[in-house]
Amino acid sequence: MASTKLDSVERPVPVRDRLLESAKILFSVHGYENTSTAAIARQANTSESQLIKHFGSKEGLLEAIFEHGWQNLDFISQAVQVLPSPADKLRMIFELVLQTLERDQALKELMLFEGRRIRKAGSGSDILITSGYLRFSSAVEHVLTDLIAGTPLSQKVSAVALTSALIGMFESMLRDQVLARRVNFHFSSTSEEIRVVFDLFVSRLLSPPRDASSES
Repeated sequence: MASTKLDSVERPVPVRDRLLESAKILFSVHGYENTSTAAIARQANTSESQLIKHFGSKEGLLEAIFEHGWQNLDFISQAVQVLPSPADKLRMIFELVLQTLERDQALKELMLFEGRRIRKAGSGSDILITSGYLRFSSAVEHVLTDLIAGTPLSQKVSAVALTSALIGMFESMLRDQVLARRVNFHFSSTSEEIRVVFDLFVSRLLSPPRDASSES
């Protein structure tokens, strides 16, 4: 059987994908405000008109980067379904997110420092929050709801509050990692330490709350 040379020829990367990757790298290195659409187009070897065609604006491009990143994490919801307990599911959700962001440092920096960007006036919303982030936080809230269901803790704190605390702690520790690398920020943790702290949090949720009156 004769081999075809077409099988070994690399297909050109679509313009949209080149713009996404170029913008992600430039935004993470220089910051969103300091990166021009001209620089992005030049890095992607295309024109600014193509950027506008695919994304509408620089802000639209940033939002698309976040959505693309969260789409790559959508497999997590399916992956954790096979696990037997809510605690195992919660640990796995954050472990897979941690591994993904460790592999893609540019996406990690953008999500941590540009993920709550204030929109310009007239955009219809004050804060840039993507549907991908909402799906992630909803998945965490769902697991936490199952985790505390029927426990005394569920009478004292809601799954929504726990979701906010857990995601906020996770984001803060990851953000300090980036600051330590870029500006020698001294409050930083290794990825292994993040795992240990996270496990302490989950273990505490599984422990029955102590009665404050019995300690007095």
